[in-house]
Amino acid sequence: MEEIIHARGHENVSAEHASTFEVTTDDYLTPAGDCILAIEADRAPADFDPDFIAACQDREATITFEIEADGHRDSVVGRGDPDLEFTNERSAVGRTSEYVDDRTIMNGAAFAAEGFDRELVEALADGAEATVTITVE
Repeated sequence: MEEIIHARGHENVSAEHASTFEVTTDDYLTPAGDCILAIEADRAPADFDPDFIAACQDREATITFEIEADGHRDSVVGRGDPDLEFTNERSAVGRTSEYVDDRTIMNGAAFAAEGFDRELVEALADGAEATVTITVE
């Protein structure tokens, strides 16, 4: 199962955060938002299919977050958790930790924002259109 989000980069994308990465529906980004990869997302976790959400709520689920922009692509794998809510209407956050809130879409991610391909990050900082594909197995 998969969910697809269309968003875009922003000049303040730095992808320097060490424990999270995020895609938001917000239409702005300040330099403090160093976990944010893309803004103006057309969907948020609250929009995801109930069957997709249920699959992500299995601790054994493998969740993959892939982002593509301007011909550059990278992905990170994490896992599900029974406490994942998928109720946030603004932001989807992947975490390297076990912390869960209404924005969390995966835990135990192999890396955070700082681990994404730098050419991809540069394309996002140039404002490239982005496609995010989140899959669960």
